[in-house]
Amino acid sequence: MSRGAARPAPSLVFDFGRVVFRWEPAELLRQLLPRQAHDAASAAHWVEQVFQSYGGDWGDYDRGVLTPPVLARRIAARTGLTVAEARRVIDAVPDALQPLPASLDWLQRLRAAGHTLYFLSNMPAPVADELLTRHHFMGWFADGVFSCRVGHNKPEPAIYEIAARRFGHPVDELIFMDDHAPNVEAARKLGWRALQFHDAAQAEAEVRAAGWL
Repeated sequence: MSRGAARPAPSLVFDFGRVVFRWEPAELLRQLLPRQAHDAASAAHWVEQVFQSYGGDWGDYDRGVLTPPVLARRIAARTGLTVAEARRVIDAVPDALQPLPASLDWLQRLRAAGHTLYFLSNMPAPVADELLTRHHFMGWFADGVFSCRVGHNKPEPAIYEIAARRFGHPVDELIFMDDHAPNVEAARKLGWRALQFHDAAQAEAEVRAAGWL
């Protein structure tokens, strides 16, 4: 870079669940499985049983190696739910992921300021396809990586390395935001600037306080 040349505007990389999209699995299960998830404690129990902290069977779904029918059978075999109940939960996920207005507002302002936007999300293929089809603002992202497309989940180092190569920026020009602390820490270990996202106002304030924007 020549002396006096402007430094490129940082690019921002967003997780999706609880960052760009609302995701409340306990609420979802209380709606879909009222017999099992009938209060806060039982809902929390069933969130762990079904989603396994996004490892196990659900992690394989995110990784792109399980189809919904196979996942439903595995959940039923592990938990005692019927296959139909498990499938009802699986199929409801795209509708449960609703855009967060404050996050969309920030994305719009970042675009207007000339920042390039990317995404990096653990997401199963059927849900990824639905999000791309349903939401016009998906076109605001210059590119992105879904776990199901690359066979790796966060916080595995490989998915960050794939994303950095694909986005074509030095990692110190990428600002990554994720609601899950281990995903943030994994990015930092690879040299990314990263922070844990709680809401858009907090994330914007932290990014600016760090001098990243």
